[in-house]
Amino acid sequence: MRRFSERNSLVTLSDINITPLLDLAFVLLIIFIITTPLLEQGLNLKLPQVSGRPDQEKLDPRNIRTIDVSMAGQYKMGGRFWVLDDMIRQLRIEKQANSKLLIYIRGDQNGLYKYVTILLDRLDKAGLYDVSLRTDPTTLPR
Repeated sequence: MRRFSERNSLVTLSDINITPLLDLAFVLLIIFIITTPLLEQGLNLKLPQVSGRPDQEKLDPRNIRTIDVSMAGQYKMGGRFWVLDDMIRQLRIEKQANSKLLIYIRGDQNGLYKYVTILLDRLDKAGLYDVSLRTDPTTLPR
């Protein structure tokens, strides 16, 4: 019988030296750590400045529909509460009759943003793209 202590000179090693593989992995990790923040930078832009407020054409109030979105997700337009589907249907009818129709959306600052995004998504799917999100002008930074 053959003993384990007797080794044949033709026996291959079953071990792999992984030190070079680990060195390569660490070098790649360091390269990625260093280059990732460089990839996320924006463009260095110098934006044009305007003097005063830009000229705005006067909008006809008859062409504006204002939708208020409450904290609880209720939609109010024209002094009455609407179910979202009915309101979208009404706005599509009005848009067909008046191509200059502009929709203002005023969402409660303490309300959930999902109600505004649901409204924006439904307006987009209905082809109503002339939308403006309104804010309180007295709270804007100067």
